[in-house]
Amino acid sequence: MSTTGLQLFDYFRSSAAYRVRIALNLKGIDAEQRCVHLLNNGGEHKSEAYQSINPQGLVPALRLPGGDVLTQSLAILEYLEETHPLPAILPADPIERATVRAMALSVACDIHPLNNLRVLDYLKSQLGHGQEQVGAWYSHWITTGFTALEQMIADTPFCHGSEPGIADICLVPQVFNARRFDVDLTPFPKIAAVDARCARLAAFADAHPDRQPDAP
Repeated sequence: MSTTGLQLFDYFRSSAAYRVRIALNLKGIDAEQRCVHLLNNGGEHKSEAYQSINPQGLVPALRLPGGDVLTQSLAILEYLEETHPLPAILPADPIERATVRAMALSVACDIHPLNNLRVLDYLKSQLGHGQEQVGAWYSHWITTGFTALEQMIADTPFCHGSEPGIADICLVPQVFNARRFDVDLTPFPKIAAVDARCARLAAFADAHPDRQPDAP
């Protein structure tokens, strides 16, 4: 990988940060990982120090060598594509680009936000739901989203084509989360097959949460 001076504010189990790690690996871009632990010390992402970097208090954030900070994983992926176009994670054809963006956004905008840590914590701490109810909520929204996504995936090795791209980058972390919460993936053979192919690629394997320096 090239030395870039990039700093990635990261948490090993964050789906959004996982996406950026995959993209960096696919493009051969090195970034210094700076752990922002979402559970320790009441949540390091809530600290004044981190919120001065990302006012949303979310990971990831990508600090550029000049000091600019990029937030929101999909915006970061688009930046990486524009500044390091090869290997491409978006097709050249405008219709195909829109197609894979739709798949990526179905995960990043429709599935993941309903099931991220702060939502699950709110269900428990503020609304008084037990773990069984929270698990049912999680499973419902994963299953709803994956049911549609299963139909969107092309009959190709990856979500759309013979090489992994932005849709696969978003899908794999969501599959990891689904397995963490014991969601039944049997109804989604295309999703499972894409995930299995991605797992055989070093860029995805090295980005896996269990292989991160802050993993327990």
